[in-house]
Amino acid sequence: MTAVFAITPRPDAGPVSPAATAPSGPLPNAARPVRRLRTIAPPILGALGTLRDNDATPGRGASGRLKALLAVMGPGLIVMVGDNDAGAFGIYTEAGQSFGTTLLWTLLLLAPVLYVNQEMALRLGAVTRVGHARLILERFGRFWGAFSVIDLVLLNALTIVTDFIGISLALDYLGLSRELGIAAAAVLVMTAAGTGDFRRFERFALTLVGGSLLLLPVCLMLHPPIDRLLQGLAVPHLPAGDRLPDFLPLIIGIVGTTVAPWQLFFQQSYVVDKRITTRVLGYARIDLMAGIILVTLGAVAIMAVSAAVMSDGGAVTDAAGIARGIEALAGRTAGVLFALALIDACMIGAAAVSLSTAYALGDVLSFRHSLHRKPSEARAFHGIHAGLVAFAALLVMAPEMPLGLLTDAVQTLAGVLLPGATVFLLLLCNDRALLGPWVNTRRLNLFTGAVVTALVMLSVLMTASALWPGLGDRTIIAGLAGGGIAALLLFLGLGRLDRGCRRTRRGEEVDRTLRAGWAMPALSSLPPPRLTLINRTWLIVLRAYLFLAAGLILARIVTLALTGEDL
Repeated sequence: MTAVFAITPRPDAGPVSPAATAPSGPLPNAARPVRRLRTIAPPILGALGTLRDNDATPGRGASGRLKALLAVMGPGLIVMVGDNDAGAFGIYTEAGQSFGTTLLWTLLLLAPVLYVNQEMALRLGAVTRVGHARLILERFGRFWGAFSVIDLVLLNALTIVTDFIGISLALDYLGLSRELGIAAAAVLVMTAAGTGDFRRFERFALTLVGGSLLLLPVCLMLHPPIDRLLQGLAVPHLPAGDRLPDFLPLIIGIVGTTVAPWQLFFQQSYVVDKRITTRVLGYARIDLMAGIILVTLGAVAIMAVSAAVMSDGGAVTDAAGIARGIEALAGRTAGVLFALALIDACMIGAAAVSLSTAYALGDVLSFRHSLHRKPSEARAFHGIHAGLVAFAALLVMAPEMPLGLLTDAVQTLAGVLLPGATVFLLLLCNDRALLGPWVNTRRLNLFTGAVVTALVMLSVLMTASALWPGLGDRTIIAGLAGGGIAALLLFLGLGRLDRGCRRTRRGEEVDRTLRAGWAMPALSSLPPPRLTLINRTWLIVLRAYLFLAAGLILARIVTLALTGEDL
């Protein structure tokens, strides 16, 4: 007898039919699909189309597939392009003017890391229909749930401030009123998310995604040397004549602005809010890949433009200076387009980052959090979103703010905190009670583990070089090599010890043929997660690492702020 399956819609994802709230049966086994009553899933209301009954297989025929893709498009584009915000402009312009196109290869190297991280968040949202912060809270306890959200809120608040800093710099270049321009941008961002209409917000956000393409004509107007760009992208090499401690913080900053912790929380919750399920997961992955292509093109354009301005003899300190340098080389139109692209990027960044905070707090504090709900129906959610935006806008209007240091510091902190967020993501994506046949493959786990190890080593070396500036290149390279060997030996040793535990669970091997019928039961009915020796070790190391590295970086930032130096 064939069972019929359906996924019960999330309670706060807008109005649904009474049939959609039909109760489901108990979970017989965490590795087997759950038998449920057939329900009609709520439609996907995307900016570019509508997909009704998304629990059925969509996209029959070319026109049907295109319709499904257009309806699903949005989460990947928004989360990726939103990452090219003021912090990204600041880091990429600094890289371009300091080292030319030498560090372009880091962008291509980070593209697969970006896809793997965001695909795991996307899959978690589509399968579990639960936000990222709530999964951490339910599966790892209150300490880690609170730790991850407090960490996120503080970093996100600073990130939104840097976005309004970017808007103020662009307004200064354009000769427009700083106060009026910042206020107008803040009102637009708050209004777009505060109408209670999910589709309206997504149309606003995708309009800003289209505006990010303004960087491409600016880059072409400067006629960058294509051969040098291709060499910088394809051939990994380090700047000649510079010490590793001089550009190591910049590389960490590039990592932090390209793969940021807020993206994981935003994408998973936004996927749930948009009602995307595993039936359209393939289309959502295409959306994610399109977003990665756009964000990489934008990053390359910013770095190439900054390198061109630097090669002409201009030394600038911020994005407004880059715009003036562009004007000197290619005319006023090119400079204006660059400034408009900066405002556009900052607005989509502020919108996405503030929403990720509101989603995460809604998960942890259990209040309604959905763009489908009006402010009168989700006061706390919309209040947090609007409050963060208003706070950042007002703070930027204050005089004597160390704008450049704050922008660089936020991206560096994001790079330091990223390994912790990735570890939680990795553990959740190996939780069979949550994902069943959708858990990670062994190859994906190995790749992600290697990425986390590399990020931890880089950030620890960066903090060491900040505390002891006299460290030489040989010491740093020896530290990288030694850390890599130690991590490999530790991983192999723990894996060998943990093999015995896995042998006892051989009867629970993942059957990926059950994916089509899998539906996660209620979180309250799930057994507590069984943490292996490797998992427990990861969490212990993670706790010590976060406190040490973040504390050292914060101490360094305070010292530089008092002395007036750059990071």
